[in-house]
Amino acid sequence: MKVFHLSVECYPIAKVGGLADVVGALPKYQTKLGVEAAVIMPWYDRPFVREHSFDVIQEGAFYQGSELLNYSVFKEKENTLGFELYLIKIPGKLDRQEVYCYPDEGEQFIAFQHAVLNWFKAKAIIPDIVHCHDHHVGLMPFLMKYSNEYNFLSGVMTVATVHNGQYQGWTHWSKAILLPGFDSWKWGLLDWDGLINPLAALIKCCDAYTTVSEGYLEELYVEANGLQHLFYDERHKSVGIVNGIDWDIWSPDKDYTLIENYDLASVFAGKLKNKQALAQQYKIDPKLPLLVFIGRFATEKGADLLPDIILDLTENFSGRLSIFILGAGDPAIQSRVKMLVDEKIENLDVFFGYDENLAHWLYASADFLLMPSRVEPCGLNQLYAMKYGTLPIVHRVGGLKDTVIDLENNGYGVGFESLEVAEIRKAVIRAVEYYENRIEFEDNQHKIMSLDFSWDKSAAKYISLYNQLI
Repeated sequence: MKVFHLSVECYPIAKVGGLADVVGALPKYQTKLGVEAAVIMPWYDRPFVREHSFDVIQEGAFYQGSELLNYSVFKEKENTLGFELYLIKIPGKLDRQEVYCYPDEGEQFIAFQHAVLNWFKAKAIIPDIVHCHDHHVGLMPFLMKYSNEYNFLSGVMTVATVHNGQYQGWTHWSKAILLPGFDSWKWGLLDWDGLINPLAALIKCCDAYTTVSEGYLEELYVEANGLQHLFYDERHKSVGIVNGIDWDIWSPDKDYTLIENYDLASVFAGKLKNKQALAQQYKIDPKLPLLVFIGRFATEKGADLLPDIILDLTENFSGRLSIFILGAGDPAIQSRVKMLVDEKIENLDVFFGYDENLAHWLYASADFLLMPSRVEPCGLNQLYAMKYGTLPIVHRVGGLKDTVIDLENNGYGVGFESLEVAEIRKAVIRAVEYYENRIEFEDNQHKIMSLDFSWDKSAAKYISLYNQLI
């Protein structure tokens, strides 16, 4: 079975969020299970691309509107990532450093999909499955079925994975001229509320769609930034499959980024040594339990609540907790967090930006991970945390509700129902009081480190879905 994953992110080539982690791991585990899985993504001026060897396997050109675009397809020579990797380079469109935030990114995504189709036609490539990740490649199933030039792919099964339904790629109909010629009678499949909506088109035209947790699938039926009725109407072809984590990268016994590696038998000593080393560089007290937040400064992540949470804990729980925040994003949120740092609140430190190695180190040092997310389709941070023996404290939404069972329900984490600061404080206090019973806390560390959130199970579920389709 030949499967192509299409995505604009893939770790370690280009990562902005969890999409990259999924696309960097799922095809690797599918390959281990005997599937010919490959990733196709844009070419980026990034270290991975500069540091690895590629063959140019195809060159071609196509018109995007009146503009002639030349493209090249690069194949990574060594299969370094455990699967075939293809990069599409288009001078002036797909040759940049960043993934998002360009004013013409809608045109970039159209060009990417058009180049993939042109390559498939030039080389007579007919895969078994084309797996499209999020709205950036949401036009592929429509174009494969209804474009005049590429409908030789109409019999190929397509799978869509919705990593975040809030982002949909809305495009004005004036941009339709940039698309390959298509059956104009089918224009309604592209339309939603008077705009071209790539995510809506993806859900309408794919043969099956998945979400990255079962809980998030149910939430999309209720709220999906205007598409909830579409998700519900197409529910007959939906399935929720929770993301996994790549144990080759996220495992404290062999993580090369850590000061001290550890396993189930040495978790207490190993985490303490990592925390002590962290305290030598940052303003935390290694004798206190450590609470961390790792993620984007965005309202959907609940990061706007962090300043109020920190102030509340400082006033009501002083001297019993260290706090470390790793993140960047919304300038207003970042400014408010920085004000707290400037006030020199005791046992609080922040790293503005994202540092992959520091993230690993924090998971290994922390006792608790806070995730006050308003929206969390699956969430990977809580899975990483548990693998490193770190207790997750989470808002019960989406994938967090699916993967973190509360201690009160014979589970292994702490959850809260509302985003009231007082409610979050109660959850943190409950976690700290649990931490102070060392025997129970360490038993729970062993439990969460032993949970199976590997990609093996999830990859097998995707393969089962592919087999049902073909």
